Amino acid sequence: MSTLEMELALARTVQSNGQHYSLEKLANHTLQKAFVVIGINTAFSSRKRRDSLRQTWMPKGEKLRKLEKEKGIVIRFVIGHSATPGGVLDRAVDSEDAEHKDFLRLKHVEGYHELSTKTRLYFSTAVSIWDAEFYLKVDDDVHLNCSMCPVGMLTSTLAKYRSKPRIYIGCMKSGPVLSQKEDKYYEPEYRKFGEDGNKYFRHATGQLYAISKDLAAYISINSPILHRYANEDVSLGSWLLGLEVEHVDERSMCCGTPPVTTLFWFLDCEWKAQAGNVCVASFDWSCSGICNSVRRMKEVHDSCGEGEGAVWNVDL
Repeated sequence: MSTLEMELALARTVQSNGQHYSLEKLANHTLQKAFVVIGINTAFSSRKRRDSLRQTWMPKGEKLRKLEKEKGIVIRFVIGHSATPGGVLDRAVDSEDAEHKDFLRLKHVEGYHELSTKTRLYFSTAVSIWDAEFYLKVDDDVHLNCSMCPVGMLTSTLAKYRSKPRIYIGCMKSGPVLSQKEDKYYEPEYRKFGEDGNKYFRHATGQLYAISKDLAAYISINSPILHRYANEDVSLGSWLLGLEVEHVDERSMCCGTPPVTTLFWFLDCEWKAQAGNVCVASFDWSCSGICNSVRRMKEVHDSCGEGEGAVWNVDL
């Protein structure tokens, strides 16, 4: 059934992207096998963030391709196009992609209020290219804790759930539904969630989460009728709410430092490491990501990373 869903997802995604294939060609189309596809959500203004990731946990060039070929770990920056296709913003990303070859380009107009649509399209596009066990979305201000390899803790964490169907993994939360327009995360459809002061249903925080391939295929197949709320993480949670899905509250994905303790924030991750709970990733609430990221993430890697060879020790 999963294979049939993937094939249907492929056919629909190809059609929605304006590509025309005969049934014979679709039948002969082979998806690239992978263990996990890591989509790094990024924007036109985030070149410095992308360079920071390339200088810390994300391999470059031949190392990136070797990781994909030998271990089935696919990593791509995910971005659409500007409101004026072919303009200066698009040309800048084209040039960057030609240099690094680490982008997944979507047929999507970039914009903060379009993140739910972008997330939906990311999963739909990814399942049309890669037959992966897991599909992960991570923001470009989050650094995975492994110095030269990517995702040592991430791959070992995901591997624990590879035999289970319909898995939704992340740092689960249930925040308030904000009804005031001046609030940053204002929800225009707040009345759908009951009285003022109510909370959202449980869902994974948007910085980092993963879903199994059957759920990614479900999103692709049902993409045209999936409702989009103002907040991208809420939208994903709503798409999976009525399904037989196991919500895994993976606390190792919650290693961000709260606003009240931003000084020496990486020690929070060090403490978790000492307790035997090494964190998958870290981010800094004080600057919406990582401040002085290259320098500071080296400290994080020293404190709670697993070393250069960690990813190669995971049985994939």
